[in-house]
Parts: sequence; structure tokens; C-alpha cells
Amino acid sequence: MTGRTGGSAPLHLTGVLLPEAEHRDVWVRDGRLTFDPVPGAETVSRGGWLLPGLVDAHCHVGVGPGGAHVEDLAGLREQALTERAAGVLALRDCGSPVDTRALDAEPDLPRIIRAGRHLARTRRYIPGMAIELEPADLAAETRVQARRGDGWVKLVGDWIDRGAGDLAPEWPADAIAEAIAAAHAEGARVTAHTFGTDALPDLIRAGIDCIEHGTGLTEDLVGEMAARGTAVVPTLVNVENFPGFAAAGEQRFPAYASTMRRLHAGSGAVVRAAFEAGVPVFAGTDAGGGVAHGRIADEVRALADAGLPEEAALAAASWAARDWLGLPCVEEGAPADLVVYDGDPRADLDVLARPRLTLLRGRVY
Repeated sequence: MTGRTGGSAPLHLTGVLLPEAEHRDVWVRDGRLTFDPVPGAETVSRGGWLLPGLVDAHCHVGVGPGGAHVEDLAGLREQALTERAAGVLALRDCGSPVDTRALDAEPDLPRIIRAGRHLARTRRYIPGMAIELEPADLAAETRVQARRGDGWVKLVGDWIDRGAGDLAPEWPADAIAEAIAAAHAEGARVTAHTFGTDALPDLIRAGIDCIEHGTGLTEDLVGEMAARGTAVVPTLVNVENFPGFAAAGEQRFPAYASTMRRLHAGSGAVVRAAFEAGVPVFAGTDAGGGVAHGRIADEVRALADAGLPEEAALAAASWAARDWLGLPCVEEGAPADLVVYDGDPRADLDVLARPRLTLLRGRVY
């Protein structure tokens, strides 16, 4: 879908504005939203439901099927355009081996908030994906990635330990604490990949800002996260791959296979418990590698199926996620990023898969 209208041309939309659920008229002037009438504006949408642009809070632009690196601009654009077609206008890129900064010059692509490179223990993550290092070097490299990213750093908290034959933490507690403190000193937040339980206590107690996946969370850890305001991005559409991970590793690592099946079985209950305890929950697909881009509607549906109220699941991919990442919603003077739907997505989440119109930086798609 190509841009039909944009540039400096003023625009007008009318419909039910979410989350306020008020019928409003909205205008676009110089790529920004206003509630003051703009003479001569072209009406591009009448009726429907207007939603702040969707957010995929965990994806990997530059990672293709099977973990292949996508380094050509055309391939990177294709991934970003797939997200835009799904109504996703902001991406939190949770680690990429590819420099995607060239995309920032493309006004028709979603905004990308980067976490730099994954930081993993030597030979303890997907080959070629992370900067691999030992604990003594973690804090220093965390500072480097904090300066290179857009306010986030991504740690690999656990992965299979081939000696143990199962998931195991990657870092000692003192290295984690020093690294998180270093990131915070640079003004960056820290998130970590974790599947199992054992890595979580040290990460949470060191003041980490977010946990990715979090399938190993326990009741006590959920309570501590809620007290600290630590967020979780469950990536449930990727968790559906856990049985396949288990089958692939079962012959060599039967304990790991058993763990992954157990984590998969309890994943929905973990998400529901986290939400009910007050842990901030956000929608991320883990797109790139084993999950295709453009599946945010599936992730929102999965959050609701896990037990989140439908409006909370929707907020996790829209206005709540935008607020968490420091992005404005549909408000006076904000960049004109919104999606229009024919039906009310709060009442029927399947509506999310069918955007009527997308407005990105004041341009209609």
C-alpha cells in the first residue's frame, strides 16, 4: 500500500477516539495532530474507531528466517513495511546484529527504538546474533550498547548450558548488578531474555526494567516485579514454538526438552498472574527468526486468551505501550500516527487484523 496523501496537505478524520471512547474530529497539519479545525483540510476518514498507532514491543529488524542476517536496505524495508501494514507504527527492536539506522531516513517506515546488540556469555546464545563476552567485561560493553541504542540494552539472561543439559543463568549476580547500574548511569533501561526461572531473581533484584518472555516467573517473583514496576513482554506467539524447540533438542538434552514443555504449558497462567498482580504487560511478537513480522494482532489475541481483559490486551499494543516507551498518543501537537478500524477493537480483537487506514507522520496509507 502506498501513501495517498501527505506532505503539508492538511487532513481531517472523524470517529471514536480510543482509549477515551469519545467521538472526535481530528485534523493533521504539518504532520502533527490538532483538535482545532484546519480550513481546507481533506477528509480522509469518516466514522470508525481511531487508535494510537500500534507498537510491537519486542521484534528484531534485520533478522530473517532461521536467524539469517538481513543487511540489504530492501530487505530491511520489507520487514518494516510488513509491520506498517499491520498497523504497527513503532517497533522496539530488542537486539539486532544488523545496523538498521539507515531506516530512520525513510519517512514511510515505523519508528524504531533500538536496544543495540544482544549481550551474551561466550558460546551461550544463537551463533552470530550477540556480542559474546565474559562477566568481567559485561558492564563496559553495556555502557557501549547504552550509547548506541535508543535508551535500551538487551541482556541474554539464560540459555541452554550444554554441560548441564538444561537452561541455566548466563551471569553471576555481581556482574548483572554492575551492568544494570552502568546502563542506568547512561540513561538507558535494561531488558533481558529469560525462558527459565533461575536467572530471574538476580536480574529483578538488580533493578532490571523489563523481562522478555518470562515463562519461568514464579508467584514470588511476580510479586517483586509488581512492587518494583518491572515490566514483562511475554511474546506468546513465540512461546508457541517451545514444543518444537523441545523436540529438536530432546535426543541430546532431554532435561531441556522437559523444561521447555513445562514452560510452554504454564505460559498463559504466568501472564495472567503477572497482570493480576499489577505487573505492566506489553505486546511483543519476537518477530525475526522464527516468527514472521506483522503478527501483532495474533499477540494481542494471545494475551486475551491468557486472561487479560480485551481492552487491557489492546492497550498493551497501543496507548499503554506508547506511554511506556515515551511515545505520544492521539493528542494535541503529537506526530500524526494512528490507525483507523471499521469496528471497535475492544469488542472484537479480530478487528486488529483489518486496518481501514493507517496514518504515519501525517501521511495516509
